[in-house]
Amino acid sequence: MKKIFFIESLGCAKNQVDAEVMIHSLLETGWQRSDFIEEASVVIVNTCGFIKDAKEESIQTGLEIKDLYPDKKVIMTGCLTQRYFDDLSEELLEIDGIMGNHEPQEITRVAEDVLKGSRSLYRPEARGIYHLLPRKPYLSFPGTAYVKIAEGCRNCCSYCSIPIIRGDLRSRSLIEVVKEVDFLLSQGVREINLVAQDLASFGLDRGKIEFLELVKKILDRKDSFWLRLLYIHPDHFPMEILELMKSDKRLLPYFDIPFQHASEPVLNKMGRLGSSEKYLDLIGRIRQEIPDAILRSTFLVGFPGETREDFEILEEFQKQAALEWMGVFCYSREEDTPAFDFKPQVPKKEAEKRKTRLEQAQIDITAARLNRFVGKKLRVLVEEAVKEEDLFLARGFLHAPEVDGLVVIHGQQLVPGDYTDVFITKRNNVDFEASLAE
Repeated sequence: MKKIFFIESLGCAKNQVDAEVMIHSLLETGWQRSDFIEEASVVIVNTCGFIKDAKEESIQTGLEIKDLYPDKKVIMTGCLTQRYFDDLSEELLEIDGIMGNHEPQEITRVAEDVLKGSRSLYRPEARGIYHLLPRKPYLSFPGTAYVKIAEGCRNCCSYCSIPIIRGDLRSRSLIEVVKEVDFLLSQGVREINLVAQDLASFGLDRGKIEFLELVKKILDRKDSFWLRLLYIHPDHFPMEILELMKSDKRLLPYFDIPFQHASEPVLNKMGRLGSSEKYLDLIGRIRQEIPDAILRSTFLVGFPGETREDFEILEEFQKQAALEWMGVFCYSREEDTPAFDFKPQVPKKEAEKRKTRLEQAQIDITAARLNRFVGKKLRVLVEEAVKEEDLFLARGFLHAPEVDGLVVIHGQQLVPGDYTDVFITKRNNVDFEASLAE
């Protein structure tokens, strides 16, 4: 049987990095990758296990592939299989291989086993953080890559299963992260997206927070690139980062800060130290120092004990914060987390109703925040051409990969992975139309 694999990666950017490590490891050991599942002998599903909907999607994806392609060997790996390894090993007997997520480079041993006809079960323990070099950005659009600087988390929010799935905080060495950035820049990458559960905790497991030092080391490079910081916990936001942004425009003024809520009683039960006043003060200080700042956040509704008054505080916070980008999740009751036994539970219909209210309110907020870009020049990173059209899709500094809007450029002969300057002519919902700047 030919050693050809297809990979389906679900979940977050950190999961994508794991998938890229798997791809690299397999290619280095003689496997070929196909973009067509029909050509593959082994299909890998890199699962997400963060909330109930993600778990269901992951299991359904694995079973549907096996049902549609019974001759394929199917391996499930990732967060879901790490957390529920024993249960899935016993219950999903039709799946040929099940592997945890702490050592994604070990996919090679599992793939070889299932190709030979064996059922392979492998659950590695969390022992530091795996070696990531010389990973290439296979799963991103040209010109952009994610760099994971740490694994695990020790914030221990009461609702969150990440410490259960990913383990305690384990930071990579500063030198290794910088080496990876150098490698990616040498490959023509123009946008480096730093990711971790909480960037600001980098190095804390070694006794000293080294996040600012890391950012400064990366900015020592003379190359032309964007450096984007994704996921900084609001309770220990490093204000010094604002001075770095003002002194070096390559450090993008894009802030992904998961506030989760604004009511102090709810935040306290979540294991967070914030309040509406503290978080609005943080937003105000960021915008005062960085007028062009773009803020993205997530809110969690339906947390046990969330009252109407709590939700009204969150609605008022949403209005005053006027974030450019926002996502909303309904609380998912996760086994083995402290919040699992919290009472009273908010009915699912009520949580969904609150989610919809926030999402509807955000439409006008985002529109108003984006309108300031219309009629202005913007540097963008070209991602792809639209087939059979003189159109290209791109992103500006205000657009993180995959989650925010896009810039639709009317033009010709642009190169995906390169910068270009455009003139924003129109806003269509969350996207922009643009022409090439003269």
